Formats: sequence, structure tokens, C-alpha cells
Amino acid sequence: MTTATPVPPRAVRGAAALTFLQGLGGIALAVALVVRVIQGAPSGGPILGAAGVLVIWFGGAIFASVMLFRGQHGARTPVIVTQLLLLGCAWYAYGPSEQQLLGSLAGIYCVVVLVLLFTSDGRKWAMGLSDVSEGDKAD
Repeated sequence: MTTATPVPPRAVRGAAALTFLQGLGGIALAVALVVRVIQGAPSGGPILGAAGVLVIWFGGAIFASVMLFRGQHGARTPVIVTQLLLLGCAWYAYGPSEQQLLGSLAGIYCVVVLVLLFTSDGRKWAMGLSDVSEGDKAD
């Protein structure tokens, strides 16, 4: 017996797409760190450890965003947690690291994803309510 997964609203699919892009950026950062070690950076162990953590974290974010895009309700929580963690990174970039432009842009990006996930239709879809407006469903 197969049950059809309700198609998520456009806002949820948009949040999934934006999170997928974040995941790709995180994987690209991990690759850049590995290249840095290969080119002879001192203390390669901690750098490779950071790259491994990034691959695990953003690989999970990519997986969750794909599952969210496909309509899996359980993938919404990892995407929310990822945004909250990245919001903390954006705060650190803005404040202690004195990178106000980078921190502001990253923070705005995370807030946009969170707003998309917490729209009225997105919350109704996440709770399994069937009265999501027909005009806001993805095709």
C-alpha cells in the first residue's frame, strides 16, 4: 500500500532549493580546505578535520533539502537546524570577525529560508493538513 506524499508548497520548495545551494557552498569550502592542505599548508590535521565536518554537515543539508523538495515532512527539521546554525555563523562573521557585509548577507539568506519554511502554507503542509491553497502548490 503506497500513500502519495503531498506536494509541498512553493515556499517550502524554494527553501529546499536555497538550502541545496548552501550545501553546495559548504562542500566547495571543504574542497578548498583539502586543496589548501595538498598545497602544503602547515598543520594539515585540523584543516582536514574541519573539511570532514563540513562534508558531513553540508552533505546532510543537501540530502535534507532534496528530501524536503520531494515532500518528506521529516526533512524540514534538519533544514531549520542548519539555518539556525548558519545564522550563528553569520552573527560571528558580522561581529567578532568584523566582516559586516558577509555576515549581513549570510544572515539575510538564513532568515529568508526560515521565513519560507514558516509561511502559513508551509506550516500547514508540515502538520499534514490538507487545506493548503491549491494556487500555492507546486506543479
